[in-house]
Amino acid sequence: MSQYILINRVKVQNANAVAGFTWGFPAISHFMGFTHALSIKLNKSCFSDFLISGCAVISHQHNPHTYGGYEALFSQTKNPGAMPCEKDKAGKNPSVIEEGKMNMTVSLLIGFDGFLGNQANIFIEWLKKQCLMQRLAGGTILNIDSIQVFDITDKNKFYLLKRKLLPGFALMDRSIDLAQYHEKNLADNSAAELLDSWLDFAALKQKARPKSNLISKHLNMQVKSASIQDRVLHDWITHLERIPYDLNVPTSVIKYFETLEQNKSNKAVLEQWQHYLQPTDKSSADWEYLPKPSSGYLVPIMTGYKAISQVYDNIDIESTRDSKTPVCFVEAVHSIGEWRGVNNFRNAEDIASSLWHYEHKKHWYLCKQHLINQPDMLDESDSTIITEILDLS
Repeated sequence: MSQYILINRVKVQNANAVAGFTWGFPAISHFMGFTHALSIKLNKSCFSDFLISGCAVISHQHNPHTYGGYEALFSQTKNPGAMPCEKDKAGKNPSVIEEGKMNMTVSLLIGFDGFLGNQANIFIEWLKKQCLMQRLAGGTILNIDSIQVFDITDKNKFYLLKRKLLPGFALMDRSIDLAQYHEKNLADNSAAELLDSWLDFAALKQKARPKSNLISKHLNMQVKSASIQDRVLHDWITHLERIPYDLNVPTSVIKYFETLEQNKSNKAVLEQWQHYLQPTDKSSADWEYLPKPSSGYLVPIMTGYKAISQVYDNIDIESTRDSKTPVCFVEAVHSIGEWRGVNNFRNAEDIASSLWHYEHKKHWYLCKQHLINQPDMLDESDSTIITEILDLS
């Protein structure tokens, strides 16, 4: 598929900002649902010969409704306030059900198959009207800058599309990295949990390194006075650049401090050296952020659902949305994504790889990207996903 519909700069108000364990951006399933709703309307219209499939999400701006610093809290409002009949026996208003909302500006890139010809303007007007009538991630669409159809078999059209999306970040699937990292953890520890591997990508982790400022200063002074070789200082700096901290101190540095004279002028640096080699609870330390297992702007994302029950007849389940559709209970599925700058897209294959598609196998209901020249890695024991299982007792 070489044709794409660009719904450019969609401004959304009060979209859902919570997705499973994660918050800060809607789940990809919201955008897939938006595209699916458009495809249903397309099939019932005079444009039923056209086909749309897949959706890429490019974020330009986002603003979660939160307040506070590091531990941000969602802003909650009750509009309107409770009516007298809704108050409890003590005359108090009912509690607010917490919701996470956000404003955002995104562009959607949807795969398109069909020949528009002289219907292009009519189709675009029809499509824009349908988009404005829908909700996106539960939010209200306030404005759409433009809608265009691109055929990127023409290299110039590819670059034009790329410029339209700048500045922006496309949400990419990095579940393969999670699978490979978890396999590595299992090789090191057969009891390793998939959740722990996922948290290594999702969480910001720190590790203490004993203070070494006096050691670095001392070695610098010795090099300037030509008392030691440059190699000793170089080995020490290389050691400090390795994160996380470990006790694999270079042999050249260890030998130097073993021969350093213990006198009054060297007392402070030798004490710090001892604490660096054998840290205790009383040792001063600097805290360093641990790098994530892979490079890139990696984020935890929700990518679909896993069935946890059989499919029931609608009549057997109470409080369903309608009276016909069969019902199945599910839990959220999580993976790893990456916000990749559109400026990194080099060719049409990169555009095609950024589109998300539905994938349904057995009890998995997922949104995945069909990466070019990558094997399909989904199976029953797929390490690319995490099922949300919480003990709330």
